[in-house]
Amino acid sequence: MTVLSYSDAVNDALARLDDLGYERGEDNFANHGPMAAEAVAVLGHTDQVAGWVEGYRHAIPHHEPPAPRFPLDATDESSWRAALGVFGRAGDWEQLFARELTEGPWQEVLARWWPRLAPGLIAALTHGVIRTGHAVRSLASAQTPSALQLTELARGLAYWAARYTALPGQPAFSGQRGLADAIRALPRQPASTPAGLAERLAQLGDYPGYAQALGTLAPQRTQWLLSEMTSEFAGIYLAHPDVFPVILIHAVTAPAAVRLILPHLPEDLHLASLAAVWQVHTALLLAFTSDHGAEDTARVQALRTEAPAFDELAARAVEHGDEHVIKFTEACQREYALRPDPRYPAAVLAAHHRIPPRDGATPRSS
Repeated sequence: MTVLSYSDAVNDALARLDDLGYERGEDNFANHGPMAAEAVAVLGHTDQVAGWVEGYRHAIPHHEPPAPRFPLDATDESSWRAALGVFGRAGDWEQLFARELTEGPWQEVLARWWPRLAPGLIAALTHGVIRTGHAVRSLASAQTPSALQLTELARGLAYWAARYTALPGQPAFSGQRGLADAIRALPRQPASTPAGLAERLAQLGDYPGYAQALGTLAPQRTQWLLSEMTSEFAGIYLAHPDVFPVILIHAVTAPAAVRLILPHLPEDLHLASLAAVWQVHTALLLAFTSDHGAEDTARVQALRTEAPAFDELAARAVEHGDEHVIKFTEACQREYALRPDPRYPAAVLAAHHRIPPRDGATPRSS
C-alpha cells in the first residue's frame, strides 16, 4: 500500500480548499481549513487529510474569496499602511503578496513584512500568524514550492494584514521576572460586562497592571522562552475550564507558529517577535480570565492526569475532527518533543473533552 506523502497531502488539501474565503459563518470565524489540514498531515495521518477537508468544507458555509479592489504599492508606505486592519482590502493584500512572491524568494518577502505585521500579532485572535506559520512549514519542506503553497503564504500574510490589530503599549524585555512569575504577578479582575474580542481588547489600557506587565520579563534565550510560553499556557488552558474552550488554545498555538517561522527570519527580529507574543499573552489573560483559577497547581494536576501517548492523542484528534483540537494536539506534540512537560498531554486531553467533536465525527472513547 502506497502511503501518501506530506507534500502530496498538503497540496491536494490546498487545491480542495482554494475556493474558500478567509472567514466563515455569521460570526466571521477564521477559515481553519489549510491550517488544520496541514496539521493532520504533520501528525502522520496523510491518508485522512482529503476526507477531513471534505467534511470541513461542508460543516459551516464559508464566505466568498475577496476580490481585489485597489492595488497596494509595497514600495509606498502610505499606500499599504492605510490598509492595515481594513478587512475590505483583504483581496488587495492577497494580490500584493502574490505579486511579491513571484518577484523574489518567499523568505525575503516574509522577512520584509514580518516587522511590519508583528505589532498586530493578535490579528483575528492570532489566526493570521498561525496560518502563516503552517504555510511556512509547508514551503520549507519543499525543494521547489508549488504555486498552491506560495498562494497559501500570500493568504496567511493577507489575512494577518487585513485583520491587523495593534494593542496598546510597547512590549520590551526590560524587567527581571521569569515568565511564570510574570504571569503570577499579573492582576486579574472580573469583566464588568460581557463583551466580544474587539471590545475586550479596546479596554486593555484600562486594566490595572497591563502597561507594567509589558516590560516585566527579563531577557532570555529565544528558544527557551518559546518553550516556557507554550508549556505555561498549556497549564493555563488546563487550569481554566471556565473560559470558552477554544480561546486559550491560541496562547499555545501562536507561539508554536512563531517557532516555525523564526528560522526563516533574521536573528535581530527574534527577540522583538517574542515580545509581541508576550503582549498577546498579557492581553488574553486580562481579557478572558477573571482570576488565577488553578494556575498554580496546573503542573500537579497534569502529573496526576493519565494521558495517552501523543501518537494515540494524535489519532484521537483526527477522529474528533475539530480543527482547534487538531491544531492544538499537533502544536503540543511538537513542543513536547522539544522539551517534555506533562502539561502538554494533559491540556490536549482536556481540549478533547471540552470541545465538541465535529458533526459526523466518531472520536475514540477516552
